[in-house]
Amino acid sequence: MNELPLKMEGVSFHYKAGEAGIDQVGLECSTGSWTAVMGPSGAGKTTLLYCASGLLPVQQGSVEIAGQNIARMKESALTRMRRDHIGFVFQDYNLVEAFTCLQNVMLPQLFGGPKVGVVQSLQALKILGLDGYAQQYPSDISGGQRQRVAIARALAAQPDMIFADEPTGALDTRSSEMVLDALSTLVESGRTVLMVTHDPNVAAWAQRTVFLVDGTVHSICQGYTAEQLSTHLTSMTQVGQGVGR
Repeated sequence: MNELPLKMEGVSFHYKAGEAGIDQVGLECSTGSWTAVMGPSGAGKTTLLYCASGLLPVQQGSVEIAGQNIARMKESALTRMRRDHIGFVFQDYNLVEAFTCLQNVMLPQLFGGPKVGVVQSLQALKILGLDGYAQQYPSDISGGQRQRVAIARALAAQPDMIFADEPTGALDTRSSEMVLDALSTLVESGRTVLMVTHDPNVAAWAQRTVFLVDGTVHSICQGYTAEQLSTHLTSMTQVGQGVGR
């Protein structure tokens, strides 16, 4: 993808009950950049991530991925875009219980996505400390190990852009560092990461952090330490009663 990987302009998404998930959000991510999204609970972080990736249809504004307005795409074209260029890391892992860890990492190619070979998949598992687990099933491993399998799947496909929702939420410190090291390597190779996190120590790995309050962008901090991010998060005061998700 030669165009700007992600460009959001005036994006709003409101839930049926009338509360604002996000409102008039603008955000650009350049090639080889790593952006973290933080904010108080209910600020709209996951909603932003889902709108940015096309998993939620925006109700106002535009989202462009690689220069293409995804709101104008047919579902089949949007599916191909996500399949060929985007990697997802979800909080609930989205593993197939009937498949081994190795098969789960190789899963994208079963749906016509990028070919992910056995060697490539085993290497992704090894990077995340899961060598020896290739033939295990999701039911045989812990929640933290499941999360790492899901991340290995995203990494093995070498997507142009990764959307990650709390990628270290279920991990201990050592496992978190493995994941963040892997994401850092991807960014250095020219990939782009947009990541939601509640942890300032995780956000500090990113080049910049976008703070949301009540579904709107409150501030953008670049190059902050974990301590500075924590202080900034604490100092923010929510305005109104918005309940973005």
